[in-house]
Parts: sequence; C-alpha cells; structure tokens
Amino acid sequence: MLLALLFICLFGALLLGYPVAFTLAGVSLIFGYFTFGVDLFYLLPLRIFGTMSNQILISVPLFVYMGVMLEKSGIASRLLNTMAILLGKVKGGLAISVAIVGAMLAASTGIVGATVVTMGLMSLPSMLKRGYSPEYSTGIIAASGTLGQIIPPSIVLILMGSVMNISIGDLFIAAVIPGVLLVTFYIIYVYVYAGLNPDKVPSIPKAEIDEFKKTLSFSSLLRTFVLPFVLIIAVLGSIFMGIASPTEAAGVGALAATLLTALEKKLTWKAVKESALESGSLTSMVFMILVGATAFGLVFRGLGGDEILVELIQGSDLSPYMFLALVLLGIFLAGFFIDFIEIIFIFMPVVTPIFSLYGLDLLWVAILVSLNLQTSFLTPPFGFSLFYLKGVAPKSIKTSQIYKGIIPYICIQLLLIILVITFPKLVTFLPTIME
Repeated sequence: MLLALLFICLFGALLLGYPVAFTLAGVSLIFGYFTFGVDLFYLLPLRIFGTMSNQILISVPLFVYMGVMLEKSGIASRLLNTMAILLGKVKGGLAISVAIVGAMLAASTGIVGATVVTMGLMSLPSMLKRGYSPEYSTGIIAASGTLGQIIPPSIVLILMGSVMNISIGDLFIAAVIPGVLLVTFYIIYVYVYAGLNPDKVPSIPKAEIDEFKKTLSFSSLLRTFVLPFVLIIAVLGSIFMGIASPTEAAGVGALAATLLTALEKKLTWKAVKESALESGSLTSMVFMILVGATAFGLVFRGLGGDEILVELIQGSDLSPYMFLALVLLGIFLAGFFIDFIEIIFIFMPVVTPIFSLYGLDLLWVAILVSLNLQTSFLTPPFGFSLFYLKGVAPKSIKTSQIYKGIIPYICIQLLLIILVITFPKLVTFLPTIME
C-alpha cells in the first residue's frame, strides 16, 4: 500500500507543477522516514555519496561544458543553421538537421543529460522562432538527445558490458546498425509529419535561403562540417585507439571544444566565464535530478519494489522469448523511477545467468535492454530526458506539450525493438564480420 501511495503522491505532485528534482527527493524523504525511520538520514547520504563518487559521472560536467562552449563558439549552431538552410526546400528541414546534429553530439558525448541539455539550448529557440509547434520541436529534440543511450560511446553500453561480461568494443560495434536505423526512422517521421502539417512546420522563406547562399562558399562549408567532426574524432578516436577512457575522453572533448572556440576567435574571458557559470548551473540541475532519483531508488527498494519485480521474473515458468519480454517490461517500468545505472546493477546480474541458461545471445540481449532503457527515458510521466529538456526550455513550454510531442518517437523506438527481436542479425551482423 505504501508503494502504491508513493507513486500516487509523486505523480500528483508532478501534475501540480512542482520541480521534478525536489519532488523526487521530497516525496522520497517523507516515505523513507516511514520505511526506515531515523536510519534514513544515515543511509541516504551514503547512497548519494556512492552515486556521486562514480567516476563515469565526472564526465557529465565536462560534456556539458563542451556543449556550452560549442554554443559560445557558434560551431554547433552554425552547423545546425547551415544544414537547415541547405535542407530549406525539404519538408521539416530544420527538424531533420536536429536529428542529424543530435546523433553527432551523441557520438561525441555518450551522456543523455548533457546531449538533451545541449540540443535544447541550441535548437529549441531557433525552432520556435521559425514557427515550429512546441510539440514538434520538443519531441525531436528530446528523442535526438537520447540517442546517446545507444550510439557509442554510450555509458549504458559501457556499464552493460562490465556487468554482463561482454566486450565493450563488440557492444559498440553491435549498436551501430540499430543507432543508424533509429536516426533514419526519426528523419522519415519528421519529413512525413511536415508534409502532412505544413501549418505546424513552416518552410524557411525562399528569400532567406537565397540570401544565405550568396554568402556560401566551399571554404565556409568545409569549415562548418569539418570542425564538428574534429570534435567527434577527438572524443571517439581517443576511446577507440585506447588512448583515453570515456571519462578521460570527456576531458579531451572539453579541451577540443575550447581550442575550436579559440580557432573561431571567440575564446574571450567573458565566453569562458559564462561557459563555466552555465555549465555549473546545468550540471547542478542534472545532478539534483540524479540525487532525487537516488533517494527514490532507495525508498523504492526499501518498500520491496525491486523484490516484487525480481520475484516476478524468477518465478515465471516461461519460454525464452516470453521471459525476455517480461524482463524488458520490468526494466521498462523500472526505468520510470530508477536511474539506468541502478537498473543495470540491480537487474542484469540477476537475469544474465538465466539468459545464458536459455541459450540467448547476450550481445543481442544487451542491445535490446539498452534500447528498452532509452525508450523508458522518453516515456511520460517520469522520462528523465523530458525532465532535462524541461529544465532548459523557455517558461512558455508546458510539460504537457513535451509529453505530447514525444509520443510518436516512443512508438518508433518500440518498432525498432520489435525489429531487433525479429531480426537479431541487425545486432550480430557487424560484430560477426569484424571478428
């Protein structure tokens, strides 16, 4: 009963418009006191300290700084605007640009919170200014920003490989085809939607396109597209070549973004100061949500929520595919309330031996779970990516508009999960031929 009441109070507080991070932490503290008593105030600081001391999370402020510095340099926004103008005659050209740039940032960061925040800062004002509807704009931004869950260097895949004892390199390679398919499906959707709803997705005026093309040159195009790839190579290249860990690569990315800003002659003391202050503010917002999620996870387990889910899985006498479906459903539901790091360390050690007994390919299972977690990160009412976007969106953007805008992308991700279940070679093909 307390578990059910916990969800009701949390959902009710969110609907009343209270801040997500403080709602998670506040409701958890109240119910945690009735669950643990005074011991809560000993347990919770230990849990929060344990979460915050995770070395992987050190990359968050560095990647956020990289995104903010890119914004100050104008490189990312110039790439976004250039692609939008070049695709100006294409229906939904700016939204298509957002999907592509989101995929590029995902390949640079691997941190969902950082990518969603960066995309929200760069593209949302531009889309709203051009007359795109709030639902259409926030939907593609949140969906594209969450690509960091599946596109390497994904923190989810790194943790999954360590827990399931799978090669992280194989996981990165296996995620390439699903990641590319997901981006492709997003682009197809925004194009079709724009064609069917021209009033909600106005085209870029021909005069603006013609004016832009007058200033366009081969050298400017080269500069626009090469510099972001330099950043991606600096981050991913340092990982794939074994020079740096993902956390260290975040430092490489932050340094590379600073050097690129200097190359653009925009590295001033004012830019550095603003980038540091903005990075600190945004990082605090992301980590406050994480603290709230940690508190909620502690109380959720204290009330026996995780035991109920695990017993449901272990007690089921099902076929391998039915068992897989049950695990995916349980993880999907848990993803509403528990951070992906906690889900991976709670669920995967329990279910991995069972998957092995069933004879299922663990590489395939790991990619399915990662896609599933990505979907739960987007699903209302507790999708963490939606909270991150709401944190940097203009006050005129309502939570309900973000929820409405993300629904088509949830359907797309569910479609991809079904395709990967039906055609396992979408995951296993590249690792097999590269052995």
